[in-house]
Parts: sequence; structure tokens; C-alpha cells
Amino acid sequence: MARGVVYVLIGALAIQMALGSGGESADRQGALDQVAEQPFGKVMLWAMVVGFGCMALWRGSRAVLSRGPKRKAASRLLDGGRSIFYASVCWITARFAAGGGQGSSGNAKSQDWTASVLKLSYGQFLVGAAGCLLIGIGVVLAVRAALRKFLRQLDVGAMSHRTRQIVTGLGVGGGVARGTVFAAAGIFILIAAVQFDADEAKGVDATLRSFTQTPAGPWLLVAVAIGLILFGAFSFASARWRRL
Repeated sequence: MARGVVYVLIGALAIQMALGSGGESADRQGALDQVAEQPFGKVMLWAMVVGFGCMALWRGSRAVLSRGPKRKAASRLLDGGRSIFYASVCWITARFAAGGGQGSSGNAKSQDWTASVLKLSYGQFLVGAAGCLLIGIGVVLAVRAALRKFLRQLDVGAMSHRTRQIVTGLGVGGGVARGTVFAAAGIFILIAAVQFDADEAKGVDATLRSFTQTPAGPWLLVAVAIGLILFGAFSFASARWRRL
């Protein structure tokens, strides 16, 4: 549920960006700002902290405790990585809810990280590898969504035919859009490695803005933004029908 809120808000902010209105960044920071501005915003933020914390614990428990022939080392490693990711998101959200703020934007953090790694021995190779990894993750997410692999993780038997059609549409459209954003961010990191220029790295907000510079103009960003909203809605459906 917490993940769904963030994706819906990022998508909504991206649409405002494409239409030339709204001043918030279309990333996690902008989403949290939007939540904080609502009535009972603090309560909502702390509820999201609990949600992300539960997500981290769930992924961590799957990585450590799950048994069976399908639970291979790669699956455990993937769940472990997701657990660490959601633990960091939980911590960032908790700091924001407590009034500590989030510091620099996602774009600045991406550039700072890239600049720090580029200074290391083989730093250019490491940044390039990170870019390729992110591109690969994006492609896998998009392909798996297009092939409807996510249906294996849902209790589709508990859905009506119409509900299954809707959830499938949300999963395909949302998953492809999510994968596209991941892959685009990876491409910018790869460019930063090739050109040895940390300024080429982009966070989610800057990556989304780059879609407006394509021949399709702001309409490509609108399409991707709608896809992110769909993924947020799919996250709500997953909270209801996910096989645990």
C-alpha cells in the first residue's frame, strides 16, 4: 500500500510537469512533500514508514526463512536486496516524517554518488556496470510485465473475471512504465561512465523530464506518468491478492 501511494503521487506529479504546472519534483521526495501537505499528513507519513518497514521485514524473511526447491540462491539474493532497499526507504521516510528533511534531491544524490565512484580505481568501470545493471533490471521488469509473469504471484482464483482483467491491465501497463524509467535512468548512468562526467547521471525526476525532450514531446512523459499511476494501483491490488 505504501509503495502504491508513492507511485501514484510520482505519476501525478509527472503529469503536472508535462503540462507545465506544479513545482514539486516527480520523485520520492516530491511524493512525500505532497503527503505532508495533506490533512493528517504526519499520520499518513508514519503509516508509510510502517508500511515500508513491513515490506523490508517481509522481503528479509523470504530471503532467510523461505524453503523449497523454487527458492534458489538468486531468488534469496534478490529478496535480500529488496529488503535492504525498502529498509533504506523506510529510514528516509521516517527522517522526513520526524522533520529531518531529505537533504539533496534525487538528481543531486545520483550525481554525487557517481562522482564519488568515478574517483575510485576502476571507478569508470564500476559506474558503467551499475548503469548496465539498472538497464537490465528495467528491461526484465518491462518484459516480465508484458508477459504477465506477475499473475503467478496473485491469487487470481479469488478474483472475478472482470477484476482479473482490470488487475492484468494495471500490471502490464504499470510494469512496462516502471521498467522504462529504470532502464532510462541506467542509460544516463552508463553515459556518465562513458563520458566520465557525473553530471550526466540523473535521478527519477530528471529522468522523467528527459522524456519531454524526445520527438514525442511531453506526451511521452504523460504516457509514462499514467503508467506509473497504473503501477501504483496495481500495488494496491497486490496488497489485496498477493500470494504470501
